[in-house]
Order: sequence, then structure tokens, then C-alpha cells
Amino acid sequence: MADVQPPPLRSLDDFVLGSARFAAPDVRDPDRWNNRIINNLLYYQTNYLLSVLTVLLLVGYFQPLQLVVGATVVTLLFLGFVWAAENQAPIRRFRRNHPSICLLAVLLASYLFLSVLGGVAVFLFGIAFPILMVLLHASVRLRSLKNKLENKLESIGLKRTPMGLLLEAMGQEQEAGS
Repeated sequence: MADVQPPPLRSLDDFVLGSARFAAPDVRDPDRWNNRIINNLLYYQTNYLLSVLTVLLLVGYFQPLQLVVGATVVTLLFLGFVWAAENQAPIRRFRRNHPSICLLAVLLASYLFLSVLGGVAVFLFGIAFPILMVLLHASVRLRSLKNKLENKLESIGLKRTPMGLLLEAMGQEQEAGS
């Protein structure tokens, strides 16, 4: 954990403005689409973190208790899922073969649990909305040469980043850098 390095904040121009190139992903090639998402998650992880924190701070300002309850539920469910996937071979294989279904299962379980607690709106806007925006940007943002080089460094282990560790926990480490 000591060798984990946070990547630099990418410029707004590179992230969404002038030099940024966007295109709809090819839905007929899910492997390529998944590769684009993972590599963009690795490259823009600091920008995504700041975007998510901004939305969470806004929601937390208006609904602090529900946000804390929602974040606790999602974190506990995610940690439970990772623990189960690491200790149960069938779950590990399913996680590796169907990462989107696993993410949806964690979010759905969080939603169902929070609906019992009454924090549905806070969950949807405070937690699920930022995740949706990150995945949407990662899906449509085309990779640059610099992006590809940074991802290669991450994939061969020369750089360890927080997003790399998260993707590894979700069973996507073999995809990064492809």
C-alpha cells in the first residue's frame, strides 16, 4: 500500500474541453468498450474523484445524515461483495466474467437496503449519479497517446494507483493497459 501513488490531476481541457475527443462506444464489441472504460478510469481517476466529491459535498450539505447512511451501506455491501468474491471461487469467476452485472448487483442491493431506511433520493443523487457520470464519461472519452502510455505503466506495475487497486478488487486487473 505504501507504493500507491495518486496520479496527477488532468487539465480541464484534456478532461472535457478543447482537446478532448468523444465518440459513442461500439456496443457490438463489449471487450473493446470495457477496455476503454477501464483505461479512462485509470487515466482520469483524480478528475473523477474530484467530480464525485463535488457532488457528494453538495448532497451532503443538504442531506448530511442520509448521505452518511447511504455511503455506509454502499461501502459495507461493496466490501462484503469483495470479501465473498475473494473467498468463494464461483463468485470470483462470476465477478471476473460479468463485472457490469456485479456492479449493478451491488448498487441494486444498496438501493433495496436504503429504500427500507428511507434514503432513496439521497442514494440516487448522492452516490449512484456520480458513478453514472464517471462511467458515462469513461465510455465516450476516446484515449490519447498520453493516456495509453500512462495505462501501460500502470499495467506493468511501475505505477500503483488507487483506481488500479479498486479495479483489481473488482477483478478487472487483467484488462487494464490493453
